[in-house]
Amino acid sequence: MTDTPTPKSTNILWHAGHISADQRSALTHARGTILWLTGLSGCGKSTIATAVEAALIKDGVLAYVLDGDNIRHGLNKNLSFSPEDRTENIRRIGEVAKLFADAGLIAIASFISPYRADRAAVRSLVPPGQFIEIFIDAPLATCESRDPKGLYKKARAAVATGHGLQFTGIDAPYEAPIAPELHLRTDQMNVEECVAAVVEFLRAQGRILL
Repeated sequence: MTDTPTPKSTNILWHAGHISADQRSALTHARGTILWLTGLSGCGKSTIATAVEAALIKDGVLAYVLDGDNIRHGLNKNLSFSPEDRTENIRRIGEVAKLFADAGLIAIASFISPYRADRAAVRSLVPPGQFIEIFIDAPLATCESRDPKGLYKKARAAVATGHGLQFTGIDAPYEAPIAPELHLRTDQMNVEECVAAVVEFLRAQGRILL
């Protein structure tokens, strides 16, 4: 992991707008929030993220999913899976999620994001209460049994031949959250139960305004 890079630009100023957070919330029916879903590949992050988004939109709350694979098709397509590039991947999406939250949306970020320091760096970008870490937890064996893209099989084979792929959970580390706002065990809870837990938490924290 690396420190936040020092800006290279000079002679720049922050320009404040004329629209308040309350005015934006009146349109989005939410207080700007980052829901940060973290967990191993195959744990259910993307499934839960899109289901939460659908549930919120159905209720009239503006939300948007920022998915790890999707982001690597565009904004972060120049990054690898090295530790340094993983950190940069999360730094960039953290800045994007911050902008979404500032716009009054509920940004649902679905990323393995294996390093605690990187997740903490994103949390530090926004005021207290605006970043909600959700640990999507399933045993490694369960994640491997799902393996929709066959990635675990490839990673195991690569390790067996002495050529690692830096795949999280196999030959690259995953640092589980120590005190997440929500801890969802997807080997014990179905998608509907996970979605209900997330929406209930948002309501209890006053992040939904309907």
